[in-house]
Amino acid sequence: MSPRTGRPTDNPKNHKITVRLDEEAADILQNYCKQEKVEKGEAIRRGIKRLKDDIKK
Repeated sequence: MSPRTGRPTDNPKNHKITVRLDEEAADILQNYCKQEKVEKGEAIRRGIKRLKDDIKK
């Protein structure tokens, strides 16, 4: 068996972070995930991408 498991991807997720959320933020995240039918990781990636325009150059 190959040492690499899973499907090949064009967009590997190599970075892992852990975040502690307060109750309000956790509720917002959970409600967004239900509404959009996405997993928490995808919802967080979408939120991070929205921050891109706020970065000062």
